[in-house]
Amino acid sequence: MSRRSTTRRRFLGTAATATGAAMAAPYVITSKALGNATTPPASDRIVMGGIGIGNMGSGDQGAFLGRSDVQYVAVCDVRRNWRDDGKGRVDGKYGNKDCAAYVDFRELLARDDIDAVHIATPDHWHAIMTIAACRAGKDVYLQKPETLTLREGPLMIAAARRYGRVVSGGSQRVLEDYRDIVNPCWSGELGTLKAVDISVGGPSMPCYLPAVATPPDIDWDLWLGPAPWEPYNPGRCDGNFGTGGGSWRSYVDYSGGSLTDWGAHHFGGAIFAADLRELQPASVAFNPVSGNAGPHVSLTYPNGVAVHHNRPQPLRPEMPSVAHGGDIQVHADGTPRAGKAVPTYKGEGGIYGDFIDSVKTRAKPFRDIELAVNTMTGPHMIAIAYRLERSLTWDRSAQRFTGDDEANRLLDRARREPWLL
Repeated sequence: MSRRSTTRRRFLGTAATATGAAMAAPYVITSKALGNATTPPASDRIVMGGIGIGNMGSGDQGAFLGRSDVQYVAVCDVRRNWRDDGKGRVDGKYGNKDCAAYVDFRELLARDDIDAVHIATPDHWHAIMTIAACRAGKDVYLQKPETLTLREGPLMIAAARRYGRVVSGGSQRVLEDYRDIVNPCWSGELGTLKAVDISVGGPSMPCYLPAVATPPDIDWDLWLGPAPWEPYNPGRCDGNFGTGGGSWRSYVDYSGGSLTDWGAHHFGGAIFAADLRELQPASVAFNPVSGNAGPHVSLTYPNGVAVHHNRPQPLRPEMPSVAHGGDIQVHADGTPRAGKAVPTYKGEGGIYGDFIDSVKTRAKPFRDIELAVNTMTGPHMIAIAYRLERSLTWDRSAQRFTGDDEANRLLDRARREPWLL
């Protein structure tokens, strides 16, 4: 389960044998450590820490902190107020001051007693931190979008497999919000799926915000990490959920914009409904401006299903379809086919319980990193097609575009030392 030579559970067992009655003394092993009717003993709890504790990170922390089978011991954030708030929530939960607080995530990952981490940093940190966590023997719950570039995905999958780690993508909406399209598609009542329309914003933008004085409560150089050095501006690193400017989600150095941020949800739900999670697109078609409509991009998967981003054409009324609001519409041929059972979470407690159950059993989670990477391949390819204003062909085995050097230069980006992949 771990590359560590001495695990926390093995230590507890060998220490008890070595010290005999001394370890059995009530003042050494407390009732809290032994557990009770509602709380497992310490040796059976998953020891966790969190990296990135603001916004979604605080929500993830609350979900794991509220579980009786988790012992939460550490937080990490480059912002002092979020770091202090995160520590305060943990200490308040357990009635002590034991939660450690770190600025540098490497210090948290160096702890041998931590089994798993949740990561909710800006997107430009996801791959580096996930791979480092796998190497350190930690399982990972990673907020969406899991990748910032196409090259990162295969490296993250390889790290998870090489080190035997459970790595789960973090979009709870894929299963919980899109049931209205998932169930009809998997039941077979619509027939064979032919096309999917997804409506969501476009790629991220450059940031030209002016420099202002860096406040003392943020490690700005560490916040930037692998991203290009730029002067501090609060709008550059604000964690609000907007993508139209004034948040890190808006800007190309840190995020893919709406296309990958909200797109991770919408593409995640649509790809799941269409049962495309194990595939990657075979090609991406750029469709230029037509009449009053702007350009749009379409993906074609190896099984012939087309996934359109912001397609302006009216729907064909003769094609049976099912929709999730105005965000996703799935079209089929109307000939009923045999249905399949919808994959679901393991354990109890939604996507968080699914992750914890997988940590215990070593089974792949519902949003295993490979499935999450496959899903995000589409939005990244779409962004490149928009940028180059041309169609592309994808070679999955080589993880490259076929015969297009310019497109292949966009598979990844330069990173500041020492944050290299």
